[in-house]
Amino acid sequence: MKNAIRIAPSVLSADLARLAEQVQAVEEAGADWIHVDVMDGHFVPNLTFGAGLIAALRRITELPLDVHLMVEHPEAYIDAFADAGASVFTLHPEATVHVQRHLAQVRARGMLAGLALNPATPLSFAAEVIEDVDLLLLMTVNPGFPAQQYIAAATEKITRARRLLAESESRAYLEVDGGISRDTIGQAHGAGADTFVAGSAIFGADDPGAALKELRKRCMAVA
Repeated sequence: MKNAIRIAPSVLSADLARLAEQVQAVEEAGADWIHVDVMDGHFVPNLTFGAGLIAALRRITELPLDVHLMVEHPEAYIDAFADAGASVFTLHPEATVHVQRHLAQVRARGMLAGLALNPATPLSFAAEVIEDVDLLLLMTVNPGFPAQQYIAAATEKITRARRLLAESESRAYLEVDGGISRDTIGQAHGAGADTFVAGSAIFGADDPGAALKELRKRCMAVA
């Protein structure tokens, strides 16, 4: 599982007026997942998508929908997103109290359970619930807005996260999100990440499909 490279284009940076067209383009170019950022304007300073977009995406693609909830009390949305067709449901430990319970609830609804850590959130949060985690997402920017610069210190954290997964004998995906581009994806992959969220680096390009292929090429160069 962890040796494969997965690229998940983030529709936060897509042209919503051309969403079906752009999703089709990246799917044909070999996208593995489609990433959806859900923000409530409280946990992070932005407001974005809800279950309605998940349902719309499910109608236009069969790719796994990788949903990242940057919201307070994410457990309130587990059923709605499962019903809408989400494949991965990732929450932040700072946003809720009973993290282990909610990860178990996510799995019970047939989704992969993800745990997201902000740049300043220690890996110890993940260590306490690692058996309940199918995906560990490290934010490589402070979340809220697209097209931010990759935080250089995140690379060392990715290395430590890979070590944590290995020592725990966890087969969880190690995903990174934020500032992932042709200049940073190789660095993140070399440190141990196997799943990459890229928004503006793909949908901000003139040819999103070609941009996705270039990211995969940069990854494979250090595989």
